[in-house]
Amino acid sequence: MTLHPGAQAVLDLIAEAGRPSFEEMSVPDCRDAYVNSRKALQPDPIEVAEVRNLIMPGPGGDMKLRMYRATPLEEGVLQPVIVYFHGGGWVIGDLESHDTVCRELAARSGSTLISVDYRLAPEHVFPAAADDAVAATRWVADNAAELGVDANRLAVAGDSAGGNLAAVAAIAARGGGPKVAFQALLYPVTDFDLSRPSYAENGSRPPVKTETMAWFRDLYLTKQEDQKDWRAAPIHAADLSGLAPAYVLTAGYDPLRDEGKAYAEALRSAGNACTYSCYDGQIHGFLNMARINPQTFDAFAEIGAAIKSGLAR
Repeated sequence: MTLHPGAQAVLDLIAEAGRPSFEEMSVPDCRDAYVNSRKALQPDPIEVAEVRNLIMPGPGGDMKLRMYRATPLEEGVLQPVIVYFHGGGWVIGDLESHDTVCRELAARSGSTLISVDYRLAPEHVFPAAADDAVAATRWVADNAAELGVDANRLAVAGDSAGGNLAAVAAIAARGGGPKVAFQALLYPVTDFDLSRPSYAENGSRPPVKTETMAWFRDLYLTKQEDQKDWRAAPIHAADLSGLAPAYVLTAGYDPLRDEGKAYAEALRSAGNACTYSCYDGQIHGFLNMARINPQTFDAFAEIGAAIKSGLAR
């Protein structure tokens, strides 16, 4: 396994900039640095047919959403829909940090994508983000006709902490709905065991180190027992059967690689269809790095195709 040249270029840029690790900054500075990294790491956003900001009532008050349509609505035709949760350790990230990713996935899947601005820690600790993810998924399904989308062709998706929230939303929907037809989990957090081999191999290098993940964990969770709660760590769900078909993506040089693979294996063992894909030469967060890490576009194509197939009639 060799580090991809694009991933190496990102690491070189981080070293040259001398930016502290996230855990070495204040939360406000960390959030600013994350959004500002778009300028260096993300390409210009592609055009899609429609981008519209929405508001929904959430468990903690009004929540902001952003809707992306790959193609214009046709009268009487409902589009498949992706409910998307951004990454950022439940602490950083927002609708802006993942605007480019959301446009790409909407376009490549041929779907309407609705990005969710869920509550962040430490202002709103667990289970706030999980509650918001579940509520947003239900709201999209309940308002599908008004949104021009098909509640029977609904996917949940997200990267990193957002992949965690997508997995949680898929499990929560199994009992009382809404129907989740597909889940796309992109280098997801599924556990809080920071001692897996991928942490030993990759936990000392940016952009996400072992200390970074511990910092995110400690800002999001308030009790030791939260680490085994399936709403925080879905791999600990007592029963993973009967879930939507899944696509799980990991990166070879990512500390989170092994828990993503373990979750894919757990889904399969429970009888669910699951496609697992590891980009061996990549690092955590590479979907946000397409400006200088061109293999990202290969991943966009693969993810988009998986979602499109998963939401086909």
